[in-house]
Amino acid sequence: MSAVRTVLGDVSPADLGVCDAHDHLFFGSPRLPGQELHSMAAARAELVAFREQGGGTVVQWTPYGLGRRAADLPPLSRETGVHVVAATGLHQAVHYDEDTLAGLRSRLAEVFVAELTEGIGTSGVRAGLVKVAGGFHTLDAHARWTMTAAAEAQHATGAAIAVHLERGTGALDVLDLLCGELGVPPHRVVLGHLNRSPDLVVHRQAAEYGCYLAFDGPSLAHHATDWRMPDAVRALADAGFGDRLLLGADTTTAAARSVDGGPGMPYLLRRVRPRLVDAVGEELVRRVLTENPGRAFGAEWP
Repeated sequence: MSAVRTVLGDVSPADLGVCDAHDHLFFGSPRLPGQELHSMAAARAELVAFREQGGGTVVQWTPYGLGRRAADLPPLSRETGVHVVAATGLHQAVHYDEDTLAGLRSRLAEVFVAELTEGIGTSGVRAGLVKVAGGFHTLDAHARWTMTAAAEAQHATGAAIAVHLERGTGALDVLDLLCGELGVPPHRVVLGHLNRSPDLVVHRQAAEYGCYLAFDGPSLAHHATDWRMPDAVRALADAGFGDRLLLGADTTTAAARSVDGGPGMPYLLRRVRPRLVDAVGEELVRRVLTENPGRAFGAEWP
């Protein structure tokens, strides 16, 4: 049977509750110096704030080498009562030094599979998805390498592949590669950041593949999100793709956390949820937050 692989073990998709389908408790990149998410206390406080708004699960998309702090995730989950899903995978090349990438060159798929089935490092915490990334309107050699490895891991484990779309672009190229060339079932692919490029035609074409579409980071007004996202969600729902939609907050910097004065995880439920209820109705929003994530991230693990 399908199960979502959390940091405390596999759980039924029906037990996730309200799900933030794309976020970060811990994250650090040389591209964001001084804004690392590394505070255990702040992560705990953010999870508590999310739970107080009715949240039940957070899917952390932080991949290999970017400060996942996998060993710290189980106690956070236990203490706060919020399910947490960890990720394996690899981000864009700019987030890593050459030595790190060279050390993974011939064994990337092997690393992904091991982290999904055995555990991340010595933590014993198993990842529940593979996160990779495209470029701005393109797939460079690094993206093709990482997505090829992700496809191998998906075939071996059944895990979902979550894709960072740079500024929301490149969705169809990603699907052509993953689902066309590499044979990944479309329903095992989650496209992230579609709200950052509010092209309703591309959204519908991507949905027609059968993948999941994540509207995440809704507080980033300069990405054309807040005022256009309800229209995009309504258009997809009207076209019959309401069962393919996901929502997330994508908190990537310390300043964006609610406990540090930003919108953070609670914003998803405190502000985005009621706005979407006005646009598409309470029942659809309930399903997007509670039922769709279980299907998107659940797998029949070997």
